[in-house]
Amino acid sequence: MHETIRVDRKATGPDSCRVAVSGELDLVTAGEVREALQRAVGENRVVVIDLGGLTFCDCTGLSALLTTARTAHAGDAELRLCAVPHFLARILRLSGTRGAFTIEERHDQA
Repeated sequence: MHETIRVDRKATGPDSCRVAVSGELDLVTAGEVREALQRAVGENRVVVIDLGGLTFCDCTGLSALLTTARTAHAGDAELRLCAVPHFLARILRLSGTRGAFTIEERHDQA
């Protein structure tokens, strides 16, 4: 059984939003996620993508994230990733694409 993807967008200011992506980001779901992220970047100056609920990401999912990063850069929008799961951080590192993103470090532990 294939897990579905969930994309929830919430305004965090007049020109900023947080997009929470949860589930499996893969060949089946990457198009939907890409479209939602592209809309968010096109309509906001600051977009934070919360990946805390992500359970899987393949190369098409990575491509959707990279496409969004390129669009944000071209449009002078700020794009940040937060709550990046260990497996995705590893994919970013091994693929040499870590530098395409600003990644928020967790500061929730005192």
